[in-house]
Amino acid sequence: MNLLGLFGWKVRVTVPDYPKCIICVAPHTSNLDFIIGELAYWSVGRRAGFLMKSTWFFFPLGLLFRALGGIPVKRGKGGGNLTEQLVELYRRSPKLAIAITPEGTRSRTNKWHTGFWHIANQAGIPIVLATIDFRTKTASVTDVLPHTTTLEADMSRIKEYYRGATGRYPEKFTVD
Repeated sequence: MNLLGLFGWKVRVTVPDYPKCIICVAPHTSNLDFIIGELAYWSVGRRAGFLMKSTWFFFPLGLLFRALGGIPVKRGKGGGNLTEQLVELYRRSPKLAIAITPEGTRSRTNKWHTGFWHIANQAGIPIVLATIDFRTKTASVTDVLPHTTTLEADMSRIKEYYRGATGRYPEKFTVD
């Protein structure tokens, strides 16, 4: 039994262990999502990096976050083009999975970010869909978005995948 099982959580992972992928994770309504997601993925013997505001990478937390796979992100001016930086990182890395929350915030928003889609398309890697559902206490990684070049259609399909999922704070999550 994994650590999450002690707290009543189930882990379902049915997608292949791709050497390189973006893991699109939703809903994201709480910092607890990060812990559950990392523990769930570790429980099946996989590791995934994650993006986090660079302001969190101070000593000693920075050491911990980097050891866990954290990638600091500078927001605003001077941060550079994150999409280009991550595409280059994927090109240089023989094995790299990064979990990204499309909402980009723990607050309610219907304007999801699309950078993860652009990164996957430019790097030629799959987008794996993962859910952390507090209603069913299930962390799932169960679908792969086929490679297309139609952002609107793909975002619609991605949001449909998450319809019915419940975040820790349900009022903070929407796919509409």
